[in-house]
Amino acid sequence: MLARLLPRNADTSLADELTRMGHPAPGNIPAPPAGHFGCKLIDVPRDTAAALSTWLRQVPSGWCVDAPHNDAVDVLWGGAKDLPSLLCKAAGNQPALRPVAAALEQARCLQAGGPRALVLGQTTWPQLQRTRVMGILNITPDSFSDGGLYCEPERALARAEAMLAEGADLIDVGGQSSRPGSEPVPAAVEQARVAPVVREIVKRHNALVSVDTYRADVAAAALDAGAVMVNDISALHFDPGMAPLLAQRDAAVVLMHMQGTPRTMQQAPVYHHVIDDIYGFLCERLQDAVQAGITRQRIVLDPGFGFGKTVAHNLDLLHGLDHLGGLGQPLLVGTSRKSFLGHLLQRPVGDRLAGSLASALWAAQRGAALVRVHDVGATVQALALLEGLDAPAAETYCQLEPHQGR
Repeated sequence: MLARLLPRNADTSLADELTRMGHPAPGNIPAPPAGHFGCKLIDVPRDTAAALSTWLRQVPSGWCVDAPHNDAVDVLWGGAKDLPSLLCKAAGNQPALRPVAAALEQARCLQAGGPRALVLGQTTWPQLQRTRVMGILNITPDSFSDGGLYCEPERALARAEAMLAEGADLIDVGGQSSRPGSEPVPAAVEQARVAPVVREIVKRHNALVSVDTYRADVAAAALDAGAVMVNDISALHFDPGMAPLLAQRDAAVVLMHMQGTPRTMQQAPVYHHVIDDIYGFLCERLQDAVQAGITRQRIVLDPGFGFGKTVAHNLDLLHGLDHLGGLGQPLLVGTSRKSFLGHLLQRPVGDRLAGSLASALWAAQRGAALVRVHDVGATVQALALLEGLDAPAAETYCQLEPHQGR
């Protein structure tokens, strides 16, 4: 059983969850007041769900809705903000409620224990200061958008320099395509592609660099060359040597959700509940990474847009992105030029800037710490405008100088 706290600042979170569970929003559940408590219990034994329902009927502010599936139940429940403390007290006398109290406490500790900053080498980024931009640099002949453009080292370095000039906070260097249906290349080939480019970017620009790989040997070579982060699409699953390496080197890591492998991930992906399934996966991988010795201030979570997801799955994930904030970790969102945008907007891969910008802004408004993009300059400008629309900031800008011209 797993507990997931609902976002407190999302007025529609309850209705959204009820829709995902296949229920119409019941009229006896009012709009959540400020400071309300809401929680989703996933895969609850039926006897535990029945005990919780019985107890909540005795609490004036409490309510719950359940959705049975297989031999378990998903339960959406909530009420006044003091409901968790009331449950803990009741669990002392009612053993059937203790699993709920334990799951709730785990979720609250997970959220409250999240890092206040992301540490990348000798650099520290305060959480929620602003959404950072990760520029994509694929040194591959077959990546879905820019394959073949930057295979030559000098072209790759020129592209990195341009993205840094446009405002990229971090450059993500990849030497192996992870597009749907792609086949892996030998580790030696991947390492030969990325290590020299990483070294030169750091040497020439003293920039922060991430390496996009799931292989420990490639990651080690990139870290030796000056990289500060490993972007692992397997979330430490594919190579047992990755977690010990990152812990030993004090390197940051991106743990991404994916169904299957790049070769198989788009072959009819299926979810019970997109948000719950991805939340549970990332929760497990986060806990495993911490147990391996990687500190939470060096861990970023990525829900994996386009990796084993249909168009509908991607949209549901975008819509419920703020629910993943309950994990307490910085989130990275990578929607840039993805095929679901092309499907929705009927645009080829080279003409998806508008959709990429819109999804990046949507993610930023829902708490994304980083967005991974191809079009750095446009994204940086769009995010700057979004920040400028913040009321205090806007007042400051307006006071800088009188408006001139039209």
